[in-house]
Amino acid sequence: MALFKKKDSDEAKSSAAQQPMDLDEVMKKFDRESNTRIWEGTPRIIVNIFLAAFSVFCIYVTLFATWLDELRLTSFMTFIVFIGFLVFPAKKGVQKVNYIPWYDIIIMLAGTGAFLYYTLNAKQIVSRFSITDIEVVIGIVGIIALAELCRRSVGIPILIVAGALAVYAIFWGSTNPDMIARIVEFVRRLFYSKGGVLNTPVDVCSKYIVIFIIFGAFLERTGIADFFINIANALVGRFSGGPAKVAVVASALEGMVSGSSVANTVGSGAVTIPLMKKTGYKPEFAAAAEASASTGGQIMPPIMGAAAFLMAETLGVDYSNVVLRAILPAALYFAGVFITVHLEAKKEGLKGISKAELPRIAPLLKKTYLLLPLILLVYLVGTSKNSIAYAAAIAIVVAIAVSMFDKKTRITPKRIFEALAAGAQSMITVAVACGIAGIISGLIASTGLAYLIFQGIVALAGDKIIIALFLTMLCCIVLGMGVPTTANYCIMAATCAPILVELGVEPIAAHFFVFYFGIVADLTPPVALAAYAGAAIAQANPMKTAFTSTKLAIGAFIVPYVFALSPSMLLIDTNFAEVALICVTSLVGMAGVSAGLQGYLFKNMAWYERLLSAAGGLLLIYPGIVTDTVGFALIAAVVLVQLMFRKKNKAIA
Repeated sequence: MALFKKKDSDEAKSSAAQQPMDLDEVMKKFDRESNTRIWEGTPRIIVNIFLAAFSVFCIYVTLFATWLDELRLTSFMTFIVFIGFLVFPAKKGVQKVNYIPWYDIIIMLAGTGAFLYYTLNAKQIVSRFSITDIEVVIGIVGIIALAELCRRSVGIPILIVAGALAVYAIFWGSTNPDMIARIVEFVRRLFYSKGGVLNTPVDVCSKYIVIFIIFGAFLERTGIADFFINIANALVGRFSGGPAKVAVVASALEGMVSGSSVANTVGSGAVTIPLMKKTGYKPEFAAAAEASASTGGQIMPPIMGAAAFLMAETLGVDYSNVVLRAILPAALYFAGVFITVHLEAKKEGLKGISKAELPRIAPLLKKTYLLLPLILLVYLVGTSKNSIAYAAAIAIVVAIAVSMFDKKTRITPKRIFEALAAGAQSMITVAVACGIAGIISGLIASTGLAYLIFQGIVALAGDKIIIALFLTMLCCIVLGMGVPTTANYCIMAATCAPILVELGVEPIAAHFFVFYFGIVADLTPPVALAAYAGAAIAQANPMKTAFTSTKLAIGAFIVPYVFALSPSMLLIDTNFAEVALICVTSLVGMAGVSAGLQGYLFKNMAWYERLLSAAGGLLLIYPGIVTDTVGFALIAAVVLVQLMFRKKNKAIA
């Protein structure tokens, strides 16, 4: 990648070492959502009015409207296509101020017109079993415009998947010998039915996700991100390797309301990565610690990168049910990352941040009122008889209220307008990704490709579920490369989760399994966007950073196998005593795995100690009396050997 090419001179290297990379440049390179047109003055006001109006429209429709589904969804997508082309240019790079080329205007109007036509004629189209010739052309225009907007705002990987499936569906997925008839049916299914663009992902996006995105825009303006970082500093900053621990804790907290691994990495990494390097962490490790923690934010309840809503809808369960089951695996993941950065700090003899540089906890406790919107949201979602959207709307009002206690963060009418506009802009990428993901889901269902994939995996795995899980993991990582969280899960839920369910895995465990492995694609080479973004800030080798991130995020590779094979970790068919035991054994097990991979516990470990520690850790993470007993015995043996040799070395010294 050009961003990481070596400089031609020592002077350039020295300069690069002293100059931190521009964060906007990092975001634009690794996060397409940040690569937007530049509007200033009156044009900016006009564009923001459109964006804010869209947010208001979404809130109204979500809370009050009782429209026909096709009318609601097509009007939503009409807005998305229109504002999408206003916001996203055709290519990356330096943008002209207040400029939109003529061809973008044509594509914008054509795409908007296609969806608007469906909106205005929704009742008539739904009542018919066929479409006219002109409607075929309109449908093709709408699909092409959406695909182009996806290329600009989301990226090419998801389009490659959709394109390959589209070619398969047209040429091999139909038995109709008439090619024209195939294309007509293809367009009817993808554009004019709820088995394509208007599939479940867009439905869930328009009903639930949008209002949570708007809530996130308001919550951000209360200053909660700075509060999380300061709390993390106050709690763990003074300990050995403090900045890395701050990165883990802050990212876990921010992950509760964030929906992007790259945005998490750049947002908190701008503060934590330089501090980690200053403390003594190697650049690759500093970048990897932030990237792995920030990616973990996508599995952190209650938002989970918006995938929680899709999972609930797909499985037909309450949203609170999904969130509850996500807590233990997420906590275990972050525990693994935290333990690893602690062991690295001890291994390298790194110290924490001086007390004088840390915020005091007492003043921060006075700002805990900033958590009220989140606490209320979780409470309402779990107990209210009203909709999830209603809970989010109430949380928005509370976020505005709590902002009034601080002049710096007070949400004035102007900032309400800015939050509405920012929320709408954030919606574009998610909605477009959901639209393309809906096409992918529809094509997989209509062509029977899911069954062919199932047959292939069963043929390779036989009756060995562990082999099927491994093959599914590889599919998820490959399909998830460079794809946003929400679309990522949609693809996984349509392609891989049904396979595991057919093989006997609990449905919710199967969906969590594919979700986890879709997420870690942001850390695993070759398309490790979060790791590369962290490497850019740390000025580290991107590939080394990606491999280090994978090692730090080992929990995300182990935990899914555990709850797929034994769903008690997801609180399925279990009781309090079993859950408590699972918490203890899993935590000790993750410490054992982390120590084995890091090669350090109380001192540097011999190869056999690393092997025993990792094996014991894996056995402890997998629930069961025999595995727990053997795992504890192996870990205890390693601990005793480590302590004996450390005591002996001290005596000799």
